[in-house]
Amino acid sequence: MSAQQPSNALRRAIEIYNSLEELSQAAAERFIAASDVAIQARGRFTVVLSGGSTPRSLYSLLATEPYSTRIDWQKVHFFWGDERSVPPIHKDSNFRMVRETLLSKVNPPLTNIHRIPAEKTVASEAAKAYVEELKSFFSLREGEWPRFDLVLLGMGPDGHTASLFPDTLVLHEATSLVAAPWVDKLKCYRITLTPPALNHASQIVFFVAGPDKAPSLREVLEGSFRPETYPAQLIRPLDGKVTWMVDREASAELRPEK
Repeated sequence: MSAQQPSNALRRAIEIYNSLEELSQAAAERFIAASDVAIQARGRFTVVLSGGSTPRSLYSLLATEPYSTRIDWQKVHFFWGDERSVPPIHKDSNFRMVRETLLSKVNPPLTNIHRIPAEKTVASEAAKAYVEELKSFFSLREGEWPRFDLVLLGMGPDGHTASLFPDTLVLHEATSLVAAPWVDKLKCYRITLTPPALNHASQIVFFVAGPDKAPSLREVLEGSFRPETYPAQLIRPLDGKVTWMVDREASAELRPEK
């Protein structure tokens, strides 16, 4: 992965909201709009979900009126951007969080839920199984990538997104859809979609909230291109758009618009 700023123009938008509640409401409307377009065009909506506290508020909102009845949940297919190496009932499971906040309330068909089998003893085997799931669902041939309709991502205070952490080998992955990197700072393996798997999506939306995200958000959006240090900079859709939805606290160190 080159350390130079890519030359391709990045279709990026930055939206700043006064509160997490306001951000979540706007995100829910974006989710609904994306689902409507995809279902009308292809009869299904494929969305990649993120863990974390900020996306949690979105999922809880989508499960309530008036949002829940505006989505055809029978045609929504759920995927995950990353997962911890834990069973689906574990308190740290991203799947469990989504199930409790959203899936258990809107009841999509079980065949529409495409979770990462993170309970496998060996993380690399979980990654391989998820690759097969993606290949089967999207009917992928060798060298092809899935094109998700919407990818939802968070960002940590260290600039990581999904399980793409600073100074990990997965940041250089160019051929695999899913990887199982060892994250030394956490002393554990994670299973994650790779940068190219994410970057083939039609639309990517970041949710970033809280004052602890402000320094890294400034570096990711306004600093030099240093993806080894700020992996979120690797998220650059090849033929799509990335939108950063952030609250006032997270945006505190961004340069004001002229």
